[in-house]
Amino acid sequence: MSELAITVIGRDRPGIVADVAEVLARLGANLTDSTMTRLRGHFAMTLICVGPTAVEVEAALTPLAADGQLLATVRAVTPDGTTAPAGEPYVLAVHGADRMGIVAAMTRVVAESGGNVTDLSTRLAGSLYVVVAEVDLPLGSADDLTGRLSGVAAGLGVGFSLRPADPDLL
Repeated sequence: MSELAITVIGRDRPGIVADVAEVLARLGANLTDSTMTRLRGHFAMTLICVGPTAVEVEAALTPLAADGQLLATVRAVTPDGTTAPAGEPYVLAVHGADRMGIVAAMTRVVAESGGNVTDLSTRLAGSLYVVVAEVDLPLGSADDLTGRLSGVAAGLGVGFSLRPADPDLL
C-alpha cells in the first residue's frame, strides 16, 4: 500500500471536499490526516491517504482539474511511524497591528529555542493580525521562551500568549 501526500488548491466553490473525497473513496484510499481551509476566496487542502498508487490518484483527480480552476498534486511519502511528539505541546497566540515579519520573527524565536511549529493559522481582520500556532517545545523550556518572545513581541508592537495545549482537544 502506498502512502500519499495530496494537495488541492483553487478558487473556492461548494463541493470541492466532496469531489476529492469521493474520488479517493472510489479508489479505496483511506484518509488518515488532512487539513483544509479557505484563504481569501481560495480553497486549500492537504491530506495524507493510504491505498492506491500516486499514478492512480493523479489519473482519478485529473477530471477535477480539467477546467483549470483546481490544481492537484500527488506524491508518495514515507510513513513516519508512531513516534511520540518531541517535547511538550503549547499554543502560541500573537495579535496586533498588521505588519511585515510577525510570523517570521516569532517562529524564528521558537525554532532557536528548539521548538517545532506543528500547525499555524493566520488571519487578517481589518488592521488586526492574529497568529495561532501549535508548537512542541523541549521539556522545561517554556519560561525561557516566554522571555525571549516578550522582547521580540515588544519590538514588533504585538501582544502574545504561550499556554500549554489541551491534548484532549483536536
